Amino acid sequence: MASLFTRILAGELPGHFVWKDEVCFSIMTLHPIRQGHLIVIPNQEVNHWDDVPPTTVAHLMQVGQHIAKGIKAVIPCKRVGVMIVGLEVPHTHIHLIPADSPADFDFRHAREMSQSLLAETAANIRQALMTAGHKPAQP
Repeated sequence: MASLFTRILAGELPGHFVWKDEVCFSIMTLHPIRQGHLIVIPNQEVNHWDDVPPTTVAHLMQVGQHIAKGIKAVIPCKRVGVMIVGLEVPHTHIHLIPADSPADFDFRHAREMSQSLLAETAANIRQALMTAGHKPAQP
């Protein structure tokens, strides 16, 4: 059975896309720790991050760096942190989280965000990526 993320990529379920290419995609998480919290996901379903092919891992991290710069252009924060947890969906995904302190990495602070704010944040990050010369996902 296809993962939740594969179903979003296929258009079976809605998602607020920030990036989409032949290797990976990025969407806003529905329960962010902070505004701007999103995930980068390989198109190929791989449950454990340490089983993801090395070339895909390198691509995910490179895309993550581009998106992190887009996040920082939109969301005031000291850093954009990276976490790979993988307990909630059996499809590797990398969390990019705007952060000002270690508390910004505590999933106990995750809350549902309105669809309109998720869409607006995704649009702003896509615009920042385009301004930087990248070709992000189309809404």
